[in-house]
Amino acid sequence: MNTLSPMTERYRPLKTTCGDTPVLVIDTHATPQALLDATQQRIRAASDLLETLYCLCFNQADIKDIPHIVNALYLLTQDGNDLLEVVQQRMGGIKKPTNIPYNTPQTPQH
Repeated sequence: MNTLSPMTERYRPLKTTCGDTPVLVIDTHATPQALLDATQQRIRAASDLLETLYCLCFNQADIKDIPHIVNALYLLTQDGNDLLEVVQQRMGGIKKPTNIPYNTPQTPQH
């Protein structure tokens, strides 16, 4: 028995929602291009932040900044993942690979 209302089926809350009432949601009826654009925006922002951190000298960093940076990276990557799941569903339920080996990324050339 499906207990989801039509509103719940259309608007999927982000997993990064804090609290009991979701405020930020994904419109699952948005065009695939709009969903992919939002996904790319978040993943690119997280990637750019990671690259910036890789290139910085941590001697100048304040220890209190680390949780802020980690939180920003978590929000961006989790939201991007949530968006990708909606795109997968829209494309006919393509299954996520489960056993992808982790490859060490290439070091950026500066």
